[in-house]
Amino acid sequence: VLAVPVLFKQTLENMEIEEGKSVSMRCELTKADATVVWKKGEATLRASDKYEMKQKGTVAELVIHNAEPGDA
Repeated sequence: VLAVPVLFKQTLENMEIEEGKSVSMRCELTKADATVVWKKGEATLRASDKYEMKQKGTVAELVIHNAEPGDA
C-alpha cells in the first residue's frame, strides 16, 4: 500500500505584527488531521503561554502571543 504524502494547499505568508501583539499563522494541508510540527529554525515549538497550536481538519494554526523581534 502506497502512502499518499501530505502536501500544503496553502502555505504560510510573511507577516508584520506590532511588538507585544498576538499573531496567528495558518497553513492548509491536503489531508485532514495530519501531524503538524511547528519549528523556528531547528527548534521544535511546544505549546506554552507563548505558543498555541490548533488544528481542525486540514487547517493547522500557530498563535504567537506577545510577539517580539526574536519571534521573526
